[in-house]
Amino acid sequence: MYTHLLISYGELALKGLNRPRFEAQLIANIRQALPGIPPERIYRTRGRCFVRLEGEPIDEVLPALGRVFGLVAISPTIAVAKDLAQIQEAAWQVLKERLERGIPTTFKLESRRADKSFPLTSPKLSQTVAAELVPRAALEYPGLLSVDVHKPELLIQIEIRDEGAYVYGERYPGPGGLPVGMSGKTLLMLSGGIDSPVAGWMMQKRGVELGGIHFHSFPLTSERAKQKVIDLARILASWGGPLPLYMVHFTEIQKALHAKTPENLRVILMRRMMMRLANIIAQRDNYQAIVTGESLGQVASQTLDSLQAANCLSQLPVLRPLIGMDKTEIIQRSEKIGTYELSIQPYEDCCTLFVPKHPVTRPTLGPLEKAEEALPMEDLLHDAIEKTQRLVTEPRQ
Repeated sequence: MYTHLLISYGELALKGLNRPRFEAQLIANIRQALPGIPPERIYRTRGRCFVRLEGEPIDEVLPALGRVFGLVAISPTIAVAKDLAQIQEAAWQVLKERLERGIPTTFKLESRRADKSFPLTSPKLSQTVAAELVPRAALEYPGLLSVDVHKPELLIQIEIRDEGAYVYGERYPGPGGLPVGMSGKTLLMLSGGIDSPVAGWMMQKRGVELGGIHFHSFPLTSERAKQKVIDLARILASWGGPLPLYMVHFTEIQKALHAKTPENLRVILMRRMMMRLANIIAQRDNYQAIVTGESLGQVASQTLDSLQAANCLSQLPVLRPLIGMDKTEIIQRSEKIGTYELSIQPYEDCCTLFVPKHPVTRPTLGPLEKAEEALPMEDLLHDAIEKTQRLVTEPRQ
């Protein structure tokens, strides 16, 4: 029945002279999300994007579009000529399909006339089409339906545009945000926990092209812990496209920290080493910022003093999208985006090794820098970079 998917977007409409660039990126991302549909059937007109259907099941297309940032709503639509009889028939088909599912008992018609040459005004078009639908519904579905212009269960919308008329009755929510690829590249410090995948998702929603960096300590941690992170990266890739993932061999650094530095400083020293390595890789591969999943005060390494102790080593901006969120909010978001069940799998990562009983929560630079003098810093960093593997994670099916 439906001939098109009509795609609505929100803040892209506010981009002024840059709007065509955002729209073009959105179309590119939709095409990437729907590889089975020829590119020429995914296109834009003024203020709208369309996917022309040719038998594709809507239930298979909608989930993929629901992961494309920049979309606000997706509406299965019947496209017809700008002919009143065809518009009335399309509106009836939309209403009938819903009535047969037993969903609405009240409805309303709403029209928009972008093409001002169409002879009926928007209110008059709504009234004329409704005058056809109400008696027809009363005849075929007696007692099921009435008009409610204030809080209808079904809102049938008619758009009159230059190229034709579009009739639809449902709006499936999209994720909103900006198209991935419009806001630069950032490198996410991706652990196996709950927080960092959510931070990465939130940056993707703001149009960022994401890469990931993970610090693993095999054989001190298992291969299953490493695979867990790859699987998390694949979920993020399903929201933002293929995601480069840098697997940094961190074992020798952790052994050196354990052997040569004070126990209560090791968490902060480890974070400082990670920040150094992330900056080396990010600058080498043209990332513009570092992203972390830190939330203020959640653990000892996330106090303001601890954050600054790592921040001061970064030549790039450090973005922390979760900084004001509590754990309950982060968990709820992780459940929504599909990372929670993976994140809680009980495989240790390097952050859980050698955890001191009493970590310092208000570190100062003097003791930290003094402790680092005992480390063969240049050799440790060089060795870790040399052993780093770069993977490209594809979307999880």
